[in-house]
Amino acid sequence: MSTQTVSVAAAAAKRVTTQTLQEMRAEGVPIAMLTAYDYTSARILDEAGVDVLLVGDSASNVMAGHETTLPITLDQMVYHAQCVVRGVGRALVVVDLPFGTYQGSSREALRSAIRVMKETGAHAIKIEGGQASIESIRRITEAGIPVMGHLGLTPQSIYKFGTYKVRAREEEEADELRQDIVLLEQAGCFGVVLEKIPASLAREATDSVSIPTIGIGAGQGCSGQVLVTHDLLGLTKDFNPRFVRRYADLAETITTAVQGYIADVRERDFPSEGESY
Repeated sequence: MSTQTVSVAAAAAKRVTTQTLQEMRAEGVPIAMLTAYDYTSARILDEAGVDVLLVGDSASNVMAGHETTLPITLDQMVYHAQCVVRGVGRALVVVDLPFGTYQGSSREALRSAIRVMKETGAHAIKIEGGQASIESIRRITEAGIPVMGHLGLTPQSIYKFGTYKVRAREEEEADELRQDIVLLEQAGCFGVVLEKIPASLAREATDSVSIPTIGIGAGQGCSGQVLVTHDLLGLTKDFNPRFVRRYADLAETITTAVQGYIADVRERDFPSEGESY
């Protein structure tokens, strides 16, 4: 199928909902999810046919240059989500609740989730963690707000883990994940991200629940996949984990384009007579 055909089909398709994802899982159609942080990128990704756009707290890394996701605030997440929603006509938009906005209490978590939904127009929120987050997730879903869970490597807990290595290799942690994914489904999550865990465990966890799982570094056994868009496009050259496949080298493309512009300005070749009034 050509790029043009995909774009036309995406434009004509109905809005993706949490129910759509459930139907895709039931029909064995893999779910394609990517991150977005701004209007222009969101519009392109949406028109390309991406099913889910995650306004990730990874904006802290790729947009703001922080080492971890911890510094980004709820105000900043709301801003990014507002930009993304304005560019989307089809995809489901999910917004990360950032560190410090739901860990204190379920009441705080609900307040944060309500703010995101009211101020951004997004369709769902995402929360990291298993057992420790269950009360908050249950309270939010009972308020009618869709929640996506996140297990395995949870970046907001990086200082607890001390490393970004694969999680749940040991049986004790694997058992905990097996229990947590069931608890997340029971608490009302419509889906769960599984990050950097063994492929066999991800497949087992996926088969143990009736909701979609979205893998990142978790093998082919999940209901779908997610990548950080900047990684997929080759914009983050200093980040090369095993699970990333680069579909373009936009860092090189942009560098070449900008250098061409600089050269034309230096040589007074730009603007030309045809580009002047």
